[in-house]
Amino acid sequence: MLRTAISGVTAVEASSRHSFAKHTHDEFGIGVIEHGAQRSLSGRGMVEAGAGNLITVNPGEVHDGMPIGDAGRTWSILYFQPELITEAAADVFEERRHAEIAHPVMTDPLLASRFRGLFRILTSGIDAGLSGEAGLLELVAQVICERRMPVVVAPDIRQAQAMIDDDPAAGHTLAGLAREAGLSRFQLLRAFEKTTGLTAHAYIVQRRVNLARELIAGGVSLAAAAASSGFADQSHMTRVFVSKYGISPGSFARALN
Repeated sequence: MLRTAISGVTAVEASSRHSFAKHTHDEFGIGVIEHGAQRSLSGRGMVEAGAGNLITVNPGEVHDGMPIGDAGRTWSILYFQPELITEAAADVFEERRHAEIAHPVMTDPLLASRFRGLFRILTSGIDAGLSGEAGLLELVAQVICERRMPVVVAPDIRQAQAMIDDDPAAGHTLAGLAREAGLSRFQLLRAFEKTTGLTAHAYIVQRRVNLARELIAGGVSLAAAAASSGFADQSHMTRVFVSKYGISPGSFARALN
């Protein structure tokens, strides 16, 4: 993990054979595979990306990732807080609209080159200034959909989803969530996974690990972050963290300090 010159942007360089479990990010992610290849679930089904391909993910999009072959893969990626992309898209398209990246994998050598240039600018340790802003706008202009993409949220689970989002650490039960949504437990199970791409349990775990990341990034100790996020203990949090992000919470904390 690298510091960047723009607040709200996180840079990551990685080389790994790790197979990532299903997870989501709260940010937009745009990156490039530098070596090797991977297969991953995306909002558009299973996709494959090799060296030189751009890889992307939208906030809340369920995805995983596994290497193709024994050599693993190497990639660099920038994660953007949603408001940065929304504001940039409003400038590019001259109106505010729902911003979404339509393609989880793109083959575009020129765009990949532009991404690498922006990555270097943002991680160089100097003030990005105009070049950083220009690079971000150019990238958004190429990867964000030009037409508004509908956000599909089944109204019958929205209240249950909000109940989890409001307090992921709480001891949620299937019966309680179903009651909140006005559904039977079985109806909730089916509707929840169909709408979010995750079972209700997996969604709760994801929201808990997201909360733990926020707390650790804010300087909270690992043990306190685990307790405050609803994990049984620090070891439980560590197992989930590694399965989803490929690094331990301790490594994540050290990278930010």
